[in-house]
Amino acid sequence: MIPVSIQLRLALNRLTLPALILLSAGIIIAGQADRKRSEKVRMCVADALAPVWSVVTAAEERAIAVTSALHEASHLASENTRLRTENENLRRWYDVAVSLTRENDSLKTALHWIPEDAPTFVTGRVVADSGSIYARAVLLIAGADSGVKAGNIALAANGLAGRVTETGAHSARVLLITDISSRLPVLLESSHAPAIMAGDNSPMPKLMYYAQDIHPLEGERVVTGDQAGAFPAGLPVGTVHYIMPGRPVVIPYAKLDHLVLLRIFNFGQAQVEAPDAPGHVPLAPPHKTQEPPFTKLFNQG
Repeated sequence: MIPVSIQLRLALNRLTLPALILLSAGIIIAGQADRKRSEKVRMCVADALAPVWSVVTAAEERAIAVTSALHEASHLASENTRLRTENENLRRWYDVAVSLTRENDSLKTALHWIPEDAPTFVTGRVVADSGSIYARAVLLIAGADSGVKAGNIALAANGLAGRVTETGAHSARVLLITDISSRLPVLLESSHAPAIMAGDNSPMPKLMYYAQDIHPLEGERVVTGDQAGAFPAGLPVGTVHYIMPGRPVVIPYAKLDHLVLLRIFNFGQAQVEAPDAPGHVPLAPPHKTQEPPFTKLFNQG
């Protein structure tokens, strides 16, 4: 019995790796054959694991908070002085802001200003995302039950983070602007020139397709453009920086490596299909329609 048991164990050990390779290939082929069903399966798994990830994230945040509190306890005196100085500066700016607000309100009244409708939004906690087909994406604990839809805009505290590509009942996947599949129409505020911001999986997306007679200025502000109809104009994105002559990139305002909360806005813009991840072969549509150039660039993976 002992020799048979050893031979069987050796045979199983040799078959484990080929079996896993065949299983992985089968899952990839199944996902390519029926993309919608594979997306549903992924989001169902994400919905099931979202509570677990939320608990793990909350525990990690508490540990970080305790460590930060212990670290800052030794700097309370200097921190108190800094906060008093900052409070005095904020009081002066508060008086200026109140004065400008009153002036703005009076001008709007004189011009019979018609205010625009405020967009609806929900806020969700960001958790780790290990099941995405994208390299730079996060999972949000807020889904279709909370009103989140594919195509909604995700904003961090300081600026644009990305947009929703997939939704489940209790979770949603957000494609970040730094992902290699992301193409975003932007506007250079100082140059007044449109361009395309393309992610490349690095912290700083690159600028492309701007006019040859206009060179982006170092440090100028970059905001979203409305050329593709997928983003409202004027959302803050980042600032221009040259990593070398002739290669402008954008330093995002949002801290995309340390996202905790995201606000998902529904601006009522036209929905754009999620871009394909690198290596994904999309199914050919039955009828090919002509797309505007900016929409084609935005959807290109």
